[in-house]
Amino acid sequence: MDKEKKPQRTQCTQPALLALLLSLLLSACAGSVSPSTRYVLPSTQTPSSPQTPKAELMSISAVRLAHYLDVEGIIMQLDDIEMREAREHQWAEGLNRQLARNLRDDLAAILDEVQVVSSNAGSEDALTLRLDVDEFHGRYDGYAVVSGQWQLRDGQNKLLHLDRFQVQTALETDGYPALVRALSQSWTSVADDIANTLIQRGYVPQ
Repeated sequence: MDKEKKPQRTQCTQPALLALLLSLLLSACAGSVSPSTRYVLPSTQTPSSPQTPKAELMSISAVRLAHYLDVEGIIMQLDDIEMREAREHQWAEGLNRQLARNLRDDLAAILDEVQVVSSNAGSEDALTLRLDVDEFHGRYDGYAVVSGQWQLRDGQNKLLHLDRFQVQTALETDGYPALVRALSQSWTSVADDIANTLIQRGYVPQ
């Protein structure tokens, strides 16, 4: 009988012991995990108080991200084919929202005669600016890479202009803070190029 009871006691106590060890291991791991660092794209523009109505109205449509960019973690390109999302370095807010907001503020600061608004604040007569972002990440050679396509449409959704953008900015130092600042600098360059094109092509008053 004793020989039959020993396996039963082992079967009862072993799962309980394993469960206890597992819970201790999980609690130890949870205690050692450091919180993620979250980043926002810096903006060089300060919001201005409302002024008199301007000659032109332009609405910034939602910025569409490539699928691999639509994540919380900042993306790093490790070689010619491998992309990796950072676990401990993440965006504090959706990247598409940050890009749209910074673009709106940058264009509003450059285009004196244009009232630049968010997509949900526009009107049927407004020009609409749409952007697709294909790249917005750090690269293994020390550059912040930004590329994609933008298009301008009129109030009837007719395509007025289509163009691409591609900007590379060297990181001043190592680390994610330097990468975020370099990406923001690249995005500001995109806004500058768009504004210059809009003026040169006569889509907005100078």
